[in-house]
Amino acid sequence: MLAIALAAGILWARSKAHEELCTSVNVEVINSDSTSFVTPQGVLNDLNSQGVKLVGKKLSSIDASDIEEALRQSPYLESADVVKCQDGRVLIRVSQLVPVLRVFDGEQSYYVNRAGKRMAATANYHSDVPIVQGHFTKKYPVTRLLPLIDYVERDSLLHSLVTMYQVRDTNNIIIVPEFSGHVVNIGNASGFENKFAKLKLFYKEVMPKRGWNTFDTISVKWNHQIVATRRAKAVPQVVQYDPEDDEQAPDIETMTVGTADEGKKSAQDEGAKKEEAKKQEAKPAEQPADKSTTNKKNN
Repeated sequence: MLAIALAAGILWARSKAHEELCTSVNVEVINSDSTSFVTPQGVLNDLNSQGVKLVGKKLSSIDASDIEEALRQSPYLESADVVKCQDGRVLIRVSQLVPVLRVFDGEQSYYVNRAGKRMAATANYHSDVPIVQGHFTKKYPVTRLLPLIDYVERDSLLHSLVTMYQVRDTNNIIIVPEFSGHVVNIGNASGFENKFAKLKLFYKEVMPKRGWNTFDTISVKWNHQIVATRRAKAVPQVVQYDPEDDEQAPDIETMTVGTADEGKKSAQDEGAKKEEAKKQEAKPAEQPADKSTTNKKNN
């Protein structure tokens, strides 16, 4: 009798569970400790926009896998997990996208996570991640640069040096340093350990002697050599004002420009004087009066 009663209880519980309705939906963002751009209400709004209605629906007819897949389509989410509870609740746990790069492609700007998923950049959210400028495709995704960028981020010296990356093509990845004056071409994204070692040596041994504004491009893309291109025009030096100085030291560039202007003005004045002299020489001399005619009139 006890076994029969137990079996009947199980069948009744299953029957009741089959008829149980969803009474509420609870959303939990599991990685919202830092800056959060995903909210529980935003997740519910996303589901409603896709026509997913849960409250009042039989739990047995709710497909958790379908809901998880629908949520994963959101550009703001990395993962989603849906659990149907016995008390009529549906629990949704989501993980918001974690950006590792920000890409500027023409007028477009977007964030990328480690899987390459894109999220459009908006004024409502900012993440302090490395910046990459360039156009990327499925054949050449921006995640191809992650091993290189991770290496830079782990190196304190390189991390303080690099401000952004410019990808002109797959064989010309340009690094823009913190200080102005030149850029660094590291070629493709392979063998970067050796390339950065050469760059550090060049900065240590050559740049202090030749000057930090001597070159406009330093290329470490080739094996066993560094090619530095001398700039055509020197970068003007900015003189910082010191309020303790009686008079600010003049900038050499400014002095050069000023001297050139004065010389140009002097040359123009000298040219004008010569031109005036030529006109005076070319002007016919005034003829003296005819003495015979004068005498006749007097007579």
